[in-house]
Amino acid sequence: MRLFRRRAKDAAVPDPRTAWPEQPVPVDVQAAAVGFWQQWFELLPQVSAALGDREPQRVEHDLCQVVALLHPRLHFALERGHRAIYALVLTGQEDPELRPFTDAWMAAAPPEDAIWEYHDSVPPVPDPGGVTVNLGAHQIALADFRVAAAVDENTSLVDVTVHHPELADLPDESRQAMTFLPLDATLGERMAAERLRRVEASDVEPVGAMSLLELRELVRGLAERSAGRSAKTVGGSD
Repeated sequence: MRLFRRRAKDAAVPDPRTAWPEQPVPVDVQAAAVGFWQQWFELLPQVSAALGDREPQRVEHDLCQVVALLHPRLHFALERGHRAIYALVLTGQEDPELRPFTDAWMAAAPPEDAIWEYHDSVPPVPDPGGVTVNLGAHQIALADFRVAAAVDENTSLVDVTVHHPELADLPDESRQAMTFLPLDATLGERMAAERLRRVEASDVEPVGAMSLLELRELVRGLAERSAGRSAKTVGGSD
């Protein structure tokens, strides 16, 4: 369950008509990551109180400012955790220019505990079939998605066709978002970026369609085979 998710700049300007003053990108990435965690712990009592009161919006402005100081193009989320009660997610949405910042952030992160876990990309949902997304009058159940996958064993990449009975009724922007959202929820942001090549929506259920969990099994198996081949290649070159 997502409590909220923001781009670093989204909540930092009270008046949306006001231009965003572009934050400078830190030169010392490691120092910026350490600075983030120092500010996080200073803000943590307010974050804990807001989450306890089920009012996470109380701290989103402050969190946006802290994240923007690490890099203004980063996105973040407070979510229900898988291993802990809450999860803090910081992501560059697989932009290679932002990877050094999320890598440094993760390297400087404190150990996970019973309250907090940390992720440098959006993790997969344990059971995407239990998720329903509300879009205006539409309630889109991820359990109703069907996908067809064409595997390229030479590149270890997958072309995916996505179908849901209500996709055709959505505006273009929502249709595009709901084409990719179930894939990120199923595979996690990083694996989806690494393993999916072409993604398209279809108004009719494609031939050979499968569930999202079946897609997860297929793509994870492909990734494991690819990793095994890479290990053999490295071992054989010694």
